[in-house]
Amino acid sequence: MRISDPVAAARDIVRAHHPQARAAFLGGSAPTERRTATSDLDIVVVLEGEPAPSRHSFRHAGWPVELFAHTERSWRAFIERETAARRSPLLWMCAAGVLLLDRDGVGELLAGEARTRAAAGPPPVTTTELDDRRYALSDLLDDLEGCEEATERLFVVTELARRTGELVLLRHGAWLGGGKWLARRLEDVDPGFPERLRAAVRAALDGGSGPLVALIDEVLEPVGGRLWAGYHRQGTP
Repeated sequence: MRISDPVAAARDIVRAHHPQARAAFLGGSAPTERRTATSDLDIVVVLEGEPAPSRHSFRHAGWPVELFAHTERSWRAFIERETAARRSPLLWMCAAGVLLLDRDGVGELLAGEARTRAAAGPPPVTTTELDDRRYALSDLLDDLEGCEEATERLFVVTELARRTGELVLLRHGAWLGGGKWLARRLEDVDPGFPERLRAAVRAALDGGSGPLVALIDEVLEPVGGRLWAGYHRQGTP
């Protein structure tokens, strides 16, 4: 039987699996108004040592659970790596999540660090990265123009949608996200854009590429437009 209260269920899980945890957080959608029938419990526990760092997926009292175990040291190491990639699920689970347990103050300490880093935003995007993304979108737009096979069009269009969404976030200096979080972060920085992109993608999948091409060119224009001829990268030996 499913425990209806996600916070109570998460506390039960921490007690059962890591009774000596120093701190624990419940992140994700489960403790928010965005919870759905399929939301899982994203739990972060802070331990003194093994089995951290680790992750474990299982079910408990009707809930799908993703349990992430860290030491204070591994938590900071993961945050650094994820921040460099401009996408840190761990950071947001602790910055915006519910503090379930805090035995020695480390929970409040890490929550404060997470909130500060989340508010500061990701590292600035470089000109090189913008050019790489302009090139990738330009190349995919060429593929779309010559695409006559429906299945190939499906993958070209969906890749264009993902990369376009990410470029919008980079232009705004915002955190990246995957899946539903990409849509949510886009709506936060550019309200209405996800719906415009959805409509353009639907038209492109039905064979009408014009709206999607126009929308992508609109996104590319502030960063220099399409880039293909003249693009160059030097590889390492």
